[in-house]
Amino acid sequence: MLPSISSLSAAAHVPLTTVAPTDQAVVSYGWLGDAVVAVMEAIGPIGVGLAVLIENIFPPIPSELFLALAGFTAASGAFTVWEAVLWATVGSVVGAALLYCLGAWFGRRRLYRAADWLPLVDIDDVEKTERWFLRFGYWTVFVGRMVPIFRSLISIPAGVERMHMGLFLLLTTVGSGIWNTLFIGGGFLLGENFHLISDYADVFSNVILGLVVAAIVVWVTLRVLRNRRRAQDPNYQPPSADEAARRIDALVQHGPGRK
Repeated sequence: MLPSISSLSAAAHVPLTTVAPTDQAVVSYGWLGDAVVAVMEAIGPIGVGLAVLIENIFPPIPSELFLALAGFTAASGAFTVWEAVLWATVGSVVGAALLYCLGAWFGRRRLYRAADWLPLVDIDDVEKTERWFLRFGYWTVFVGRMVPIFRSLISIPAGVERMHMGLFLLLTTVGSGIWNTLFIGGGFLLGENFHLISDYADVFSNVILGLVVAAIVVWVTLRVLRNRRRAQDPNYQPPSADEAARRIDALVQHGPGRK
């Protein structure tokens, strides 16, 4: 039997709020989260890739924050989780490839000289990274993609050593894909249940920004104080870029070699 006109009329006046879930577009992720999510919603998952690319070139920027917010944005329906993971991995690989090419183009001696010239950058930092790469082999590229800051630096000695480009891209892609999936997936799950912490969104934003700024300030302060102590120490002899390069050359020729 067909429904009566009166029943159709009554159904038409049922408020949408009684049959549809709350629109996630009105959910606030805090001022920092809202800003990043707005960019991602405006340009889509490509924005995730751009954010991760920038983080790879400027390591102090925490990719974990961008990846988690990408998961939040995916939970709101702006794009899918797998689109976010795909573009984040593309950004990671492109950034790593740029640093690889930089290391290959500079070469060891010019790289060490550039490190000696840059403020707050040490030859020791570059030498330790390269020694770690030479000691543990190519698998450091894979593992390094899941270690903050180091995931950017490890691409440079890989380029200096002219690691096979195909193998470098493969290990970088797999390592970055795992890292990105973990954080984007976590952000997605959290975004679906964001009502549980929505009252603390602004506090979360302020804490994250404060930690990032504090980490950068502490690192710069410690580096400046250490440089001052070295400058005031009459017995301190700063390492020479050429000497550091020669030490690594000797390690490459007589050491255990690549693994």
